Amino acid sequence: MSFNAIDTLFVAQLGEDALAAMSFTFPVVMVMTSIGIGLGAGVSSIVSRSLGSGDHHEAGHLLTDSATFSLLLSVIVTALGLLTMEPMFLLLGATPELLPLIVEYMEIWYFNAPLLIVGMAIMSALRARGSSGIAGYLMLVSALVNGLLDPLLIFGWLGFPRLEIAGAAWATLISRMLLIVVALYYVQGKFRMLESPFQPWSKIAASWRSLLHIGLPAMATNVIIPLASGVVVALVAQHGQGAVAGFGVAMRIEPVALIVFYSLSSVAGPFFGQNLGAKNFDRLYKGLLVMGRFCLVWGVCMAVVLWITGEWLAGWFSRSDDVLPVAVAYLSTVPLTYGFYGIVMSVNAGFNGLGKPMPGVVISAARVFIIYLPMAWVGQYFWGLQGLFVATALANGVVGIMGWLWMRHHLKLLRSENS
Repeated sequence: MSFNAIDTLFVAQLGEDALAAMSFTFPVVMVMTSIGIGLGAGVSSIVSRSLGSGDHHEAGHLLTDSATFSLLLSVIVTALGLLTMEPMFLLLGATPELLPLIVEYMEIWYFNAPLLIVGMAIMSALRARGSSGIAGYLMLVSALVNGLLDPLLIFGWLGFPRLEIAGAAWATLISRMLLIVVALYYVQGKFRMLESPFQPWSKIAASWRSLLHIGLPAMATNVIIPLASGVVVALVAQHGQGAVAGFGVAMRIEPVALIVFYSLSSVAGPFFGQNLGAKNFDRLYKGLLVMGRFCLVWGVCMAVVLWITGEWLAGWFSRSDDVLPVAVAYLSTVPLTYGFYGIVMSVNAGFNGLGKPMPGVVISAARVFIIYLPMAWVGQYFWGLQGLFVATALANGVVGIMGWLWMRHHLKLLRSENS
């Protein structure tokens, strides 16, 4: 998440046009990220359950076949993205004047997609074996490298070529290349988690079915949100280019504010998967209680922090009178229900870990299509951008409560069935 925030921070120094262009890329970048998160959830679930049951050899085959599938899928997605750039961003509301800047960034960024998607699968495997610390350190170092490369390639410091908005994409691409190389060293060189990819087709197909049983619904769950963001960007675009830039600033700050929830959801999947494999049902129920309390407390803390510092943080990106008020309005409204959004993420990851991906799909689809988009349209129609942001906050609250109650009911059933 910090990749996008740091890139946007430096690109914003190039002017409002560059900032608005990058804001239009947010839904597409998040769709790609969501595909990686979904496949990572599948890897985490199947590998953690195999490890929890003690079958390390099977876990290795599942990981190898999953990484192969992730690579194939990501190459296809990259090709489709490159072929549909202009119509895609025009559909999102980009103006013809901004399109060259968007294409300049995305024609490089799309080659980052295979590294992103395969990298998430590998990181999920590390977490599934309990090596969350290693995965965290690798991503932290990668983000720092990206932050160091950004000014060099965007502004041409220290003799590097001045690539402007394309430089941000190159910095991301180089950083992720390094991340993949080091991650593979740990996964195979140190932990020997990979097996030979040359297996009978029946075995590979079985692995892919296991992966996609979790991965496809998890991808759908995660892709729903950026697709809705695309609709929201189109609504915001009705208020002008400055409003899109302001919304884009908020969309870069928000994921950084939610990093703790993303990290919690990344370990919730393997936690639930391993304990299910070990049939430790009491620990699953206690884990849900801890997650719920933590999310609510941390959400309140983040809401207070962003209410106090929102204008200051957004000011790092732009001080424009068209941009800053929009970002501040978002950051003073939506964070009020961040805690509930954290519960949604953690519960969805927990269901994936249990091998039950469909509740996550239902929860996310209900949040977007039944609750959020209708309220967003009504709120935007009557109260403008502020109504749009209030709809986001209300949707988080309603679905957070629904998801937590659903998981509690499911765990009670599991415990009673195995008592």
